[in-house]
Amino acid sequence: MKRDVIIIGGGAAGLMCAIEAGKRGRRVLVIEHTDRIGKKIAISGGGRCNFTNLYTGPENFLSANPNFCKSALVRYAPADFIALVEKYRINYHEKKLGQLFCDSSSREIISMLLSECERAKVEIRLNCQVREVRKDASFEIETNQGAFLSDSLVIATGGLSIPPIGATDFGYRLARKFGLRIRETRPALVPLTFAGNKLEKLKALSGVSLDALVSCHKAEFRENILLTHRGLSGPAILQISSYWKKGDHISINLLPDMEASEILRAHRSNGIELDNLLAQFLPRRFAQVWCELYARSKPLKNYTPFELEKISRALHAWQLEPDGSEGYKKAEVTVGGIDTDELSSRTMESRSVPGLYFIGEVVDVTGHLGGHNFQWAWASGFAAGQDV
Repeated sequence: MKRDVIIIGGGAAGLMCAIEAGKRGRRVLVIEHTDRIGKKIAISGGGRCNFTNLYTGPENFLSANPNFCKSALVRYAPADFIALVEKYRINYHEKKLGQLFCDSSSREIISMLLSECERAKVEIRLNCQVREVRKDASFEIETNQGAFLSDSLVIATGGLSIPPIGATDFGYRLARKFGLRIRETRPALVPLTFAGNKLEKLKALSGVSLDALVSCHKAEFRENILLTHRGLSGPAILQISSYWKKGDHISINLLPDMEASEILRAHRSNGIELDNLLAQFLPRRFAQVWCELYARSKPLKNYTPFELEKISRALHAWQLEPDGSEGYKKAEVTVGGIDTDELSSRTMESRSVPGLYFIGEVVDVTGHLGGHNFQWAWASGFAAGQDV
């Protein structure tokens, strides 16, 4: 039997697209290669699903074309998804910075989406692996469960992040088959790692968390950082990892609300040692180890003005060069993907292959931490669902 629309990928974007297409009377089939729908939804937000962000805007996304996401985000805003959540009486709360989480479980979001699919008469096939895709007058999709035909084909297979729950490069391979360009991909929203002597120096700080301003190139984020036995993690580090590439330094401002030089000058005459002074503003263990590594703690009066200025600069711009990241296994999302120049920003349809659409993480649009990637999934899925 021929369908009007086939969607490959049963995650956030794919389900939203299916719902909207089904509402328009389209006969929709969702093909999911794993045994469950919405696996990434299930594990997100520690199992409570950070399903959107109140303040999502174009500035919260990375893309070779920063304007590409605007059309979809305007047409389906956070308020639209919140209205759907409230329709199903799912209790939620704002954790911080506009981040909305379920009070109970991410399973409520999955159940809501499946209920909407049922109402829209969407067919879902699990454990359905695609073997080949061809296009003649229609798209022909060969799977382990038979062959299917459709006028529209939507690729919602996500990026490379978290392969243990089913991530593959299927979307990129299919795009290349049809001649579409791919922007270089790399892990994002991921802890950064160190090796050798750099790691040995930081190991003594493992477990320490502190508020800091982290920057790389022109991007900067103010949130907590966490020092681990392998390197750096925490919200600010995950954010900056989306901008970091191997060989880049990151800069950490340890005292973002203070002027270190003024603090050092003000206490220079009272005999206090540097680590004891810094322990008033930073975790004590961090202050002690940081001083051992970078300043050889002694009474402030024993430092020259030049040395104090050097310490001040280091406190506001602690330079570190990570050796790598924890990779796709720990990355929340993938930077890069289908080149947005290949797609219509209004419909997400390929400019060169009529009827072929790409939505969600597989596209070169990557959100910041905090619910923005889910909002892109809902918005891009909605945009395609209105056109297929």
